[in-house]
Amino acid sequence: MKKSFLKAGLLGLLVAGFFIQSANAQSDPTGKRRVTGTYAITNATLFPSPGQPGTKSTVLFKDGIILGVGSGISIPAGTQVIPGDSLFIYPGFIDGAGSMGITKPKDPEKPKDFVSSAPPDELAGITPWRTAVDQFDPASSEVDDWRKAGFTISHLIPDGGMIPGKSAILVLGDGKSTNLIRANTAMAANFRGSRGMYPATASGVMAKFRDVYQNSTLALEHESLFASNAGVTRPKVTPTQSGMAPVIQKQIPVIFEAPKELEIRRAMALQKELGFNLILTGLENYEHLIPVLKSSGIPVLVQLSLPDDKAIKAQKEDGVTDATQAQYARVKEAYEAVLKQAAKLEAAGIPFAFSTSGAKSGDALKNLRTMIENGLSEKAALAALTTNAASILGISRIAGSVEKGKLANFIVSTDSIFNEDAQIKHVVADGYIFDYEVKKKTSNGNGTTKPGEGISIAGVWEYQTESPAGSTGGELEFTQEGAGYQGSITYDDPSGSGKAKAPVKNISVNGNQITFEFDVNAGGTDITVTVSGEINGTTMDGTMSIAQFGSFPLTAKLASPSL
Repeated sequence: MKKSFLKAGLLGLLVAGFFIQSANAQSDPTGKRRVTGTYAITNATLFPSPGQPGTKSTVLFKDGIILGVGSGISIPAGTQVIPGDSLFIYPGFIDGAGSMGITKPKDPEKPKDFVSSAPPDELAGITPWRTAVDQFDPASSEVDDWRKAGFTISHLIPDGGMIPGKSAILVLGDGKSTNLIRANTAMAANFRGSRGMYPATASGVMAKFRDVYQNSTLALEHESLFASNAGVTRPKVTPTQSGMAPVIQKQIPVIFEAPKELEIRRAMALQKELGFNLILTGLENYEHLIPVLKSSGIPVLVQLSLPDDKAIKAQKEDGVTDATQAQYARVKEAYEAVLKQAAKLEAAGIPFAFSTSGAKSGDALKNLRTMIENGLSEKAALAALTTNAASILGISRIAGSVEKGKLANFIVSTDSIFNEDAQIKHVVADGYIFDYEVKKKTSNGNGTTKPGEGISIAGVWEYQTESPAGSTGGELEFTQEGAGYQGSITYDDPSGSGKAKAPVKNISVNGNQITFEFDVNAGGTDITVTVSGEINGTTMDGTMSIAQFGSFPLTAKLASPSL
């Protein structure tokens, strides 16, 4: 009996173990539920934080926490294993200020005695008692879209007027969870005036902000006197004044949306006058203020969106006047200056992060690559998405890098994340795994090919695997079928009675990387085996993995190429 068991080799060992462990210990690739709770992404190229080189590593995580990172990680039994041989892991992106999943609050009704010059605070857009937590919908399609772009945490700003309420930091994990990391993290503010009532202009907003801040300060002082002295009139504190208290007491900052240079100066002037802590967000045009921003030390969140180049593309080369040519040059110069602003922040030594407000999720990586093409380093770009954002938001202890003890938030991509051909295959947020379709590369239209078209795997390959049960092997046969492949594999029958054969499915060839799957039948139950590897000429090196039992090395050699 022992002899036949060993003869079955790797698959026999694993299938035997299958009956000992629960058949239900599978992951849900949609990320909507966790069953096993423990996962490992093995042998991927890991970039744990900005500036660190990529190394082959395994990331082990359980119930949303990273348990281990490195090349010698011991994988516990029952762990869901995802082979990462040809994949790249980066820390999950952090949105410094966004509105994904934020719903609009219901507009209040005007009172019968409404006076436009002195409206109630709620009508004027002054609602510091509100919180983004109450406005967040985790099942929103916006959340899905931004998560697909690599974002795993967002600092959410409530919707509303000039002081819409308090922000919150949420992880973009399970749609049925609150996903809350920290509530009431900052007081949101902007220069949007109210329609048909005071304050209707930016200067009116500044005056009203001063009034709200100073009256709230006086209310707090009155409360303090009443609490410690006899004979003091009982204070009548409004919801606005109570809501502003954490700002006045410097427990939380004001996160001021200020896209343009004038708005940035106005927000900084208010901060200097009143003394609150400040974060500037949504910066769009700020090049001329970089020295001022550097000397102030105020945290900066710049827009992830970029202007489109339609006006540049529409310019005509012939048949235009000198004046028009000069106008074209000014437009192009202004456009290129915007693209280079982030690089100038880096050059000035200002550690900035990004805001997704006003940006499109589908353009996120493209915009980052454009900034890199215009002088921003990849290190600074990744820092803005991870460590800088974590530092500004005060969550560096739990987020911003892939380290033991931190939240299991990271991206798994097919290539270096800033490479044009890179695609995000998995996003792990709060330990939940979200899978995304990876499209095969096609001809680029100029006669050359993209990765995956230059290698043919057709033919018969002899493979060998190593496991605690010893060496075992068989044959892999691939045949070309149109633009794709079909195949079969032979392996030692788990019952110990010679060789068995199974069809190969989900064959994917991308550059010199190959992945495929096949099923092994054990007592009427199909167990899926995943193979991933790297092809170099006529040899293949990779791993053979079964979810519950880990990964084992596989090597193969092309014995009989297809003609």
